[in-house]
Amino acid sequence: MDLRELEPLLVAVADEELLPRFTRVSSSRKADGSLITEADTATQDRVIAELQARWPEIPLLGEEMTQDRQQAVLDGGGPFWCLDPLDGTTNFAAGLPYFAISLALIADARVQAGLVYDPQRRECFRAQAGQGAWLNGEPLQLGAGPDDLAECVALVDMKRLPVELATRLAAAAPYRSQRSFGAVALDWCWMAAGRCHLYLHVRQNLWDYAAGQLVFSEAGGAGCLTDRPDGACNPKLYLGRRVGVAASNPNLFEAWRGWIRGNEE
Repeated sequence: MDLRELEPLLVAVADEELLPRFTRVSSSRKADGSLITEADTATQDRVIAELQARWPEIPLLGEEMTQDRQQAVLDGGGPFWCLDPLDGTTNFAAGLPYFAISLALIADARVQAGLVYDPQRRECFRAQAGQGAWLNGEPLQLGAGPDDLAECVALVDMKRLPVELATRLAAAAPYRSQRSFGAVALDWCWMAAGRCHLYLHVRQNLWDYAAGQLVFSEAGGAGCLTDRPDGACNPKLYLGRRVGVAASNPNLFEAWRGWIRGNEE
């Protein structure tokens, strides 16, 4: 499959379903307490229709489906699409311009391809397993990045961290500066673009990380998905919260993981 076929599709959907509703839509809460807007459901419905018209044999797992339907797709055994129709719903609902649409193709228990489109910045990130990553059609390759944790800018979602770890990060962080932007797929892509150097987010679902994490890894980043901040890497794909830990290069990644292990308890 040529992913370049999907870029204009996602661009059109985001431009026609997301942008007209930005700052003009109300939100409500789902059963898990997270926000949902009309833009989430309209975008998911539109993507499903567009993909089924082109590839009717491939089912889709979307964030705004019931968990039973999501699990049925995951258990189906064949390739499937994984969609986050609006990554960063809270930002979108609050009028903060950091959100995206994220789509991955998963087969053989691996993310094979991914696209993340940011309509505010007109940036489309894409990646194909084993073939590389691109930003607006140009190859995306991470440079070496800083050599020391103390020189790094970190993307850290503080509010969901274990209390002891969050306290130590607040009181004696090993990095130069910290940000939290609120859209997981874009976080991974901004890491891939070298805009930040360290990453820690402990509450990611499959549709949050599938496409963005592939972009990051194919751009040469070092990171993993795990079950707790100081745990071993666990690449298994499932419907449940994951922890994303990453850094711009392997040496930084080992130093970052080492600091987390030494400060979580």
